Amino acid sequence: MTTMQASLAMPPAAELLPLIPELVLLGAAFAVLMLDLFFGEKQRVITHLLAVAALVLVAVLVATGVGGGDATVLAGMFVRDGMADVLKVGVCAVSAVALLYVWPYLRERGLYKGEVSVLVLFAVLGMMLLISAGSLVMVYLGLEMLALCSYALVAVDRDSPLASEAAMKYFVLGALASGMLLYGMSLVYGATGSVDLAVIGVTAPTVAQPLMLVTGVAFMVAGIAFKFGAAPFHMWLPDVYHGAPTPITLFIGSAPKLAAFAMAIRILDMGAGALGEYWQPMLAVLAALSLVVGNLIALVQTNLKRMLAYSTVSHVGSLFLGLAGGGAAGHAAAMFYAISYAIMAAAAFGGIVLLSRKGFEAENIDDFKGLNARDPWTAGMVMCVMASLAGVPPWIGFWSKLAVLRAAVEGGMLWLAIVGVVCAVIGAFYYLRVIKVMYFDEPAGAPVTPRDDRVLRLVFGVNALGLLVLGIFWSPLMAWCQQAFA
Repeated sequence: MTTMQASLAMPPAAELLPLIPELVLLGAAFAVLMLDLFFGEKQRVITHLLAVAALVLVAVLVATGVGGGDATVLAGMFVRDGMADVLKVGVCAVSAVALLYVWPYLRERGLYKGEVSVLVLFAVLGMMLLISAGSLVMVYLGLEMLALCSYALVAVDRDSPLASEAAMKYFVLGALASGMLLYGMSLVYGATGSVDLAVIGVTAPTVAQPLMLVTGVAFMVAGIAFKFGAAPFHMWLPDVYHGAPTPITLFIGSAPKLAAFAMAIRILDMGAGALGEYWQPMLAVLAALSLVVGNLIALVQTNLKRMLAYSTVSHVGSLFLGLAGGGAAGHAAAMFYAISYAIMAAAAFGGIVLLSRKGFEAENIDDFKGLNARDPWTAGMVMCVMASLAGVPPWIGFWSKLAVLRAAVEGGMLWLAIVGVVCAVIGAFYYLRVIKVMYFDEPAGAPVTPRDDRVLRLVFGVNALGLLVLGIFWSPLMAWCQQAFA
């Protein structure tokens, strides 16, 4: 067999076994795409439920270890390890919850189209490839698959000028960030002669062009910061979060943060671990900027979606505390924070979905005034979400903040931990303000009541109460994260 014939040969079964969850998800995405052609509007719930079932199935396959344990296949391009499995379960679970929020919201407004669930499935596939990337090529492939699906999802309401504007801004700025990331990758390849992250990690300390390598890493850090939404690369977040339909904002504001965390670990720790003296200070500065900018601007917001967008910037800063701290403990703390925040973000936007209806978006803080008098249960659930985001014990948000602060201190960045504590106190104000208007203010204008949708109320209740349950029983999740980096 010639060299070209060998390169075109199908990979052996052993090479594909670790990819079974991804292959199942890919097959499910194509199946949903084809089935949707034969279903009308009334039957479209079938394909939507199939998409949810596919995500649950993939999460179970990953959690039970189907396809084998740790492995590196496809010439080092695909890595399956403990970190990948934990994050993939989180991505699939959060995305399935997001789809449950999507259906009633978009269907009521006549916006639901069959491609919504298909785009979500392909976006999740992109995230899973990004999480398991062992090569810069796979990093870019997974990232662009996620990004292109996200652009289309933001623009799903084509008749809305706000959504169209948000999608265009997201696309243009996303292309700029992808270009920065790709330029950094090209410099790293030029310095090391390889796109394999493991090879880059070995050759980085002895390269002949260290300046080229460090410059490439700096550009990649900028690309990572954009995908997270860290300051000063956060300019896309407020407009996209505000302009996109709320359940789409829920999706792009939660699960992709887990994939972005994996991208940061793969590139910075696996590939540029020997250059930690350069990129760790970069992350520390980005963390401080994000904490200060995000919290201070969130203080003056009256629109809840924009407030949550700026709070996302601050939470990314908190997550960077763990990454900047470095080491296995810091990475485990950052992963714990990423998973916690994904669940909290889903619940926060889920509360807006529950209170919104056709012709009215409950996206202003004033819309929550007097909610406790009309619906104590919903007010209590929203209170759980806001308390967790604020870092009030015993909710999961408190333990996640504590973990990253400890990682920063142990990493020798006491000044950064102090900034984190001060900004956490500032950030608590705008979350507690939402609780205050629900319990102590009178409604402004016509009272807003939650929709009478038992399934949606159940999903939101489980999502919100899960923050309290995970806060009480946080140790197993933290141990799972620590085991991933053991």
